[in-house]
Amino acid sequence: MHHRISLLLLSCALFASLLNAQEGARLLRFPAIYGDRVVFTYAGDLYTVSAAGGVARKLTNDVGFEMFARFSPDGTLLAFTAQYDGNTEV
Repeated sequence: MHHRISLLLLSCALFASLLNAQEGARLLRFPAIYGDRVVFTYAGDLYTVSAAGGVARKLTNDVGFEMFARFSPDGTLLAFTAQYDGNTEV
């Protein structure tokens, strides 16, 4: 009986963590790609990661919301739209 309760609790915890992971993935927005690099918005900040996958690196850290990042034609710079102090600027 004790094993069944433990197994049920473990199953519920795994199911909840899977649901949480799926919800988090929905926040990845506005991707742009250049060569093997991808930049995207997550939770209001910009991140970059290899197109092959891996750990994303945070590029911005501000109270405002950064979005719509685009690589320059040679891929060395990023332009993005940000909302700081109530204004939306590039």
